[in-house]
Amino acid sequence: MAITDHRSAPRPGGRSARVVDAVHTAVTELIGEATGPDCVTVPAVASRAGVNPTTIYRRWGDLETLLVEVAMSVLSQDAPVPDTGSLERDLQAWTDLLVTDISRPERRAFLRTVVGSMTDERSHCLDKREAQVSRILDRARERGEPDVPTLRDAMDLLLAPLYFRVLFGYDGVAKSDARRMVSRLVACT
Repeated sequence: MAITDHRSAPRPGGRSARVVDAVHTAVTELIGEATGPDCVTVPAVASRAGVNPTTIYRRWGDLETLLVEVAMSVLSQDAPVPDTGSLERDLQAWTDLLVTDISRPERRAFLRTVVGSMTDERSHCLDKREAQVSRILDRARERGEPDVPTLRDAMDLLLAPLYFRVLFGYDGVAKSDARRMVSRLVACT
């Protein structure tokens, strides 16, 4: 009779996954209710998640590591990429979704957390956004639309100003701002 060590096999879901999910949800809710990540504490997260604070310290080490992990998880989620049949309408629909998302107080806090934690490497969040813009531009090329901007131009003329406004609180960001940026980007090519 063979003896199997069940402890070494990862359990899909299981207690560990439930704890991570509960802690991530607690952090997201607390940041949304607070004025930013500075108002979030390990005891508050533990209480909201229904776990002991030592669970958080054991798994994440400290609050900053936890905040960065949650921020990266939230900001790296795939978002729908519209396909309206027109580059300009695709970009406008996509930036409408983006502006709504990154203007939410908890998203701003997460963005600032990620930026504050970065060293010299690229952010996985940037990779996701770049992939989404790439899909929109590739579709336009496949449809045979003339003068499709480069990915770099789209990132420089569209994404950079939107994120700059959100991160630094520069004059806020509205869907009308994003639509003007899209029109300028499409007109420049």
